[in-house]
Amino acid sequence: MGFIIYIIGLVLAVMAVLDIFKKPISPMGKVISAVLVLLTSWVGLAVYYLYAKDHLTEWFK
Repeated sequence: MGFIIYIIGLVLAVMAVLDIFKKPISPMGKVISAVLVLLTSWVGLAVYYLYAKDHLTEWFK
């Protein structure tokens, strides 16, 4: 069961990072956002998908 949760988290993290790198923001903003999402695991994914996804372009112009 734990392996399935790990795979789901891994897939969601990859999807979030790919989505971050598609956004029209500065390269350093992309790297910072991607590293934060990857290092904070489930909490970072939740924050990204629920709040930060719509605000990244405002934060990293």
